[in-house]
Amino acid sequence: MEMYSAAGEKALPDTTVSVRELFGLDTLLRVPAFSQVSEHVPDIDTAYRFDNDTTLAILAGFAHNRRVLVQGFHGTGKSTHIEQIAARLNWPCLRVNLDSHISRIDLIGRDVIVVKDGKQVTEYREGLLPWALQHACALVFDEYDAGRPDVMFVIQRVLEVEGKLTLLDQNRVIRPHPAFRLFATANTVGLGDTTGLYHGTQLINQAQLDRWNIVATLNYLREDEEVAIVLAKVPSLVQRRDLVRAMVALAGLTRQSFAQGDIATVMSPRTVISWAENVEIFGDAATAFRVSFFNRCDEGDRPAIAELFQRCFDTELAASAVQS
Repeated sequence: MEMYSAAGEKALPDTTVSVRELFGLDTLLRVPAFSQVSEHVPDIDTAYRFDNDTTLAILAGFAHNRRVLVQGFHGTGKSTHIEQIAARLNWPCLRVNLDSHISRIDLIGRDVIVVKDGKQVTEYREGLLPWALQHACALVFDEYDAGRPDVMFVIQRVLEVEGKLTLLDQNRVIRPHPAFRLFATANTVGLGDTTGLYHGTQLINQAQLDRWNIVATLNYLREDEEVAIVLAKVPSLVQRRDLVRAMVALAGLTRQSFAQGDIATVMSPRTVISWAENVEIFGDAATAFRVSFFNRCDEGDRPAIAELFQRCFDTELAASAVQS
């Protein structure tokens, strides 16, 4: 399963970087890094805004080989946060979404039939987990709280820092590469979904949850930071900063209303960016709002959301849209 180039991804970090210089944090911490960019190092997103506490937690994972779980609402940038730190460290990074289609054999590997010398033979192909364990790689499990039980027990084997993976079918024991790092993101913290937003999430075995050395919570950004991100993503709206501020303010009101139990849907920063992009397309904030967010809200929530829109934009949504 040769997925990577050999340039740097089987080696150890060959330099260190200053956290103060690279991320602007008030710390003397230096973190191992690679001096060369290899194939699976993520691209740098210059518009990304880092949360201080979450950044320190993830950097501790890279520097001290700690297992880091990042929890928070959808759209807060959990997975991207890990990727963007890896990008600045030139650390190869792989993301795996633990949806219902990911099975144990996808992670561990399987026997496949191949043709060699004109004959069909059975050959073992490593899965992603044993391959990643043997390379300098940050492996990120997305939607960690949605994983199937058989998959979760496979992951539990490698959660220890010295966690070895035993492949019984191959009579092999795989030791982790010194530069292998393990991260995960989750909408819940393993105790189930109490909001009704995240269908399909599971209770996480507490013995497994206890093996995560660091658990960070990533909340929504401050309003000015979210405005800066939207403008960086949609620069055509730079001259319409007041419009973007109103959009972000509306998103904040939906989050407050959701927390109070008044509505069942919440606007994430990702939704605000989509709304801004649709403003470019439709040329009208109200129309863009309807197609970006309003039309997927529960009909019972629409009058309340329309009222929030009026409060931020001093104009009403079309009556037909509210009643539809």
